[in-house]
Amino acid sequence: MAPQGSAFQPAFLGFECSVCGATCDATAPRSTCPACARPLVARFDLARIAREVPREALGRFGADLWRYRAVLPFAPAFPVARLGEGGTPLLPLPRLAEELGVRELWLKEEAGNPTGSFKARGLALAVSGALAWGRTALALPSAGNAGSAAAAYAAAFGLRCRITVPQDTPEAFVLEQRACGAEVTLVPGTLSDAGRALAALAPPDAWWNVATFREPFRLEGKKTLGYEIVEQSGWRPPDVIVYPTGGGTGLVGMWKAFEEMRALGWMEGEAPRLVAVQPAGCAPVVRAVAAGADGIAPWEDARTLASGLRVPAPFAERLILRAVRETGGTAVAVSEEEMLDGMNDLAAAEGCFACPEGGATLAALRQLRASGEVSAAARVVLFDTGTGLKYLEAWRLAAARREAAHA
Repeated sequence: MAPQGSAFQPAFLGFECSVCGATCDATAPRSTCPACARPLVARFDLARIAREVPREALGRFGADLWRYRAVLPFAPAFPVARLGEGGTPLLPLPRLAEELGVRELWLKEEAGNPTGSFKARGLALAVSGALAWGRTALALPSAGNAGSAAAAYAAAFGLRCRITVPQDTPEAFVLEQRACGAEVTLVPGTLSDAGRALAALAPPDAWWNVATFREPFRLEGKKTLGYEIVEQSGWRPPDVIVYPTGGGTGLVGMWKAFEEMRALGWMEGEAPRLVAVQPAGCAPVVRAVAAGADGIAPWEDARTLASGLRVPAPFAERLILRAVRETGGTAVAVSEEEMLDGMNDLAAAEGCFACPEGGATLAALRQLRASGEVSAAARVVLFDTGTGLKYLEAWRLAAARREAAHA
């Protein structure tokens, strides 16, 4: 059933549950499936979009992620939350490609987004959804970047924002969130603990929960990563995408993008193999993939310097596993030392001052080349999901490791 109201475009059909398949429209605010409480996924009349919007016409919609407005839920006249998100570069990494022995190696550099990370993509869409549904206050647990993006968009568009973060979250995030007017509570433990604390601090009748997969629009923002990579690759996608995976919105979003682009006739060739990268100290997806499991068991005693990857129990477990398996991908765990070396190598070889999550993708590719799972003929995309400037403690550790290696 197509949603009603001027906020949404006519080719947006509403939502489908990712687990039970139940459908619902967008006439009222939707969080998770009303039947089974699992993540909802937006669906579109892709045949209509293909008839009305050829890929060659995208240029008239601008250079940010709203370039893909034809495949996003909101009507052309609706005033979306827009701060310049998306449109980030796909940078060649020629020296690392030669060292690792792959045909092509690229970096999707997300540090240029508002608040310095890829989280701006999802929060731009989530805040647009909140505005469309008349919600005036946002809440979420965050490991850092999502909270900063939520705080910035809330400030820019006149919404209240309440955030819970683990107490060891890097200080830069907390300062940024509070500077934007968010109410920030530090919680002992992990992101899961922050999520439990949020339930008491932000009752759903007053606060709209924009946590990962707890509303359906963040996924739509993250899927623009896939659209951009394919367009920037001349409409022929790379062979492999190596992606740092915590809650999984980006991984699942790209998978959704490739499925949509295939149906639209906008993509030439096969979808990329998706590789989920996690730290060895918090690798529930890696464990589930290796075991052939149908679900993802919570990880006990999660520890890693990559705060965005310390997600012990991802909510969208089935979607994450499907994205990996249906693209012929895999999941890789990297040590803290490998992650730090990856950060150092991206900077020294290619001039990228990456976040720890970015370093993890290079470390994972080294493993995949050593095992032969990625061939010399492959065209590979790595990700730097945010600026390294917010992770100075991690960079102190990386610098110490680099200096020790050269002592």
